[in-house]
Amino acid sequence: MLELILGGARSGKSRLAERLAGASGLPVTYIATAQAGDGEMGERIRQHRARRPAEWDLVEEPLALARVLAERAAPERCLLVDCLTLWLTNLLLHADGAPLQAQVNELLATLPGLPGRIILVSNETGLGVVPLGELTRRYVDEAGWLHQAVAELSERVLFTVAGLPMVLKGEAL
Repeated sequence: MLELILGGARSGKSRLAERLAGASGLPVTYIATAQAGDGEMGERIRQHRARRPAEWDLVEEPLALARVLAERAAPERCLLVDCLTLWLTNLLLHADGAPLQAQVNELLATLPGLPGRIILVSNETGLGVVPLGELTRRYVDEAGWLHQAVAELSERVLFTVAGLPMVLKGEAL
C-alpha cells in the first residue's frame, strides 16, 4: 500500500505517519531525508529521533531515495519516508547539480512496484502566495508536480491540518 501524507509546517503530518506506521504491525524502516545544515535543523532532527520507537530501523538518505526504497521494501515491512520536500530541496541545492528530474523520474518509476507498506510525508507548499525569486518559485512548482504524480500513484492520500487528517483519496482512517 502506497500512502501520501501532505500538510503544512507543524500540521501533524509526521506524527500521523509515525502513528500509522506503528499501528501497521509491521517492522518499520524510517527513511530520513533531512540534513543538519545548521543548529536549528539539527534540533528538529534530534526531536524526530527522540520520539521514534527504538526498534525502528533508520536510513538517512538525502538524495538516492528511489534506490533506498527499492533496497529496503519488503512484503512484510513498512517504510516511512520523511520527507519528500526536504529530498527535493536537497536535489535542487546539490553542489554538483544532481539531475533533479532524473531522480524524480526514478522515484516515480520505482514506487508502483514496491512491496509492503510505503508511507510518504511531504510539505504542501502550494497554498500560499507565489514566492519571490526564481529558486523558490521552482521549488514550489517542482513540489506541486511531484505531489500530483505521487498522489496519482497512491492508494491513499491524506491532508493534515492542526493535527487533523482529511482523506483526499482512498479508504478512511
